[in-house]
Amino acid sequence: LTPLYKDPRSTIPATQFNMKWVEPAGLVKFDFLGLKTLTVLDRAHGYLKRRGAAPDWNTLPLEDKTTYELMASGQTVGVFQLESQGMRDTLRKMRCGSIEEITALISLYRPGPMEMIDTYIDRKFGRAEVDYLHPTLTEVLTETYGVIIYQEQVMKIAQILAGYSLGEADLLRRAMGKKKKEEMDFQRARFIKGASEKGVAEAQSGGIFDLVAKFAGYGFNKSHAAAYALISFQTGWLKATHPVEFMAASMSLDLSNTDKLAVFYQDARRFEVKVIPPDVNRSSADFDVEWTDGEGVVLYALGAIRNVGLEAMRHVVEVREQGGRFTDIFDFLERVDPRSVNKRALEGLAKAGAFDSIHPNRRQLMEQADALMAYCQSVAA
Repeated sequence: LTPLYKDPRSTIPATQFNMKWVEPAGLVKFDFLGLKTLTVLDRAHGYLKRRGAAPDWNTLPLEDKTTYELMASGQTVGVFQLESQGMRDTLRKMRCGSIEEITALISLYRPGPMEMIDTYIDRKFGRAEVDYLHPTLTEVLTETYGVIIYQEQVMKIAQILAGYSLGEADLLRRAMGKKKKEEMDFQRARFIKGASEKGVAEAQSGGIFDLVAKFAGYGFNKSHAAAYALISFQTGWLKATHPVEFMAASMSLDLSNTDKLAVFYQDARRFEVKVIPPDVNRSSADFDVEWTDGEGVVLYALGAIRNVGLEAMRHVVEVREQGGRFTDIFDFLERVDPRSVNKRALEGLAKAGAFDSIHPNRRQLMEQADALMAYCQSVAA
């Protein structure tokens, strides 16, 4: 039996037990993560679909050289899990060439295992000798050049070297994560005994156990890391092969973050992607993509302009789509609803140059903002 309660913020019943007690109570615990990067991929897919180039994310060529060249260059702003400065520096040194190496990097680039990154890289490029700890563990550790990275490796080592069952190996993994002395002493004795039955000397098996325990404390779940690595590859592939759609989709998810938008704007320039300034006759409320004669550009979002409001800009775009392009500032004021487009929004659009195509004198618009809004309200009355 598990006591429940009803959270007023949700229709889903919740347990009164915390996460540490639900499993002993007999329930299966799942962690569900929401990633905004999935929305970036979905939005980019929509852009690409409009010109008949929509990819199947599940069948991308995981050996694509262009993607790995992008990663090796460190130009991974906006690429899932790979965009911090430290990660980009590591990418330049590591030069990932496979999905397995991206998985390893994501697992290593965390407090604790970070100390093994240089060892991994040196072994990969032959600058250091690979140590597999014991001949029987070569297959388990080949993929990671002898570095213990994953929880699955810890479990496999216990199975091969000390005869653990899968269930026992999982208990060992948990014990190493919790680092309780009593449990660790028991597991160490069990490991050494099992290894001795397979002909491994106590001194060697004890040393291997201690080494495994050191890394197991911060070992990463490989299946989790691999799922993240796949999304990293997908976003890297998108940026390497379709930078226009990548930039537009990425900027859309940071619509209200001016600092992040500035970073993407500079990155777009590095990738020679043109970002067209906001225009009430051309832009959408959100970031969009426009292709003409084989050249794609990013249309800056009206909704990303300060002080205008996303819903107000959706109203402006809806009015334009229903009645056609705005011919001048008065045509604009006669057609929009002053309850949506207020003085603050009008000034924001003027400052950003969104009216330049119909009234290029920004200063005049700012000085006459009160009179213009009065006209807008009189027409709507």
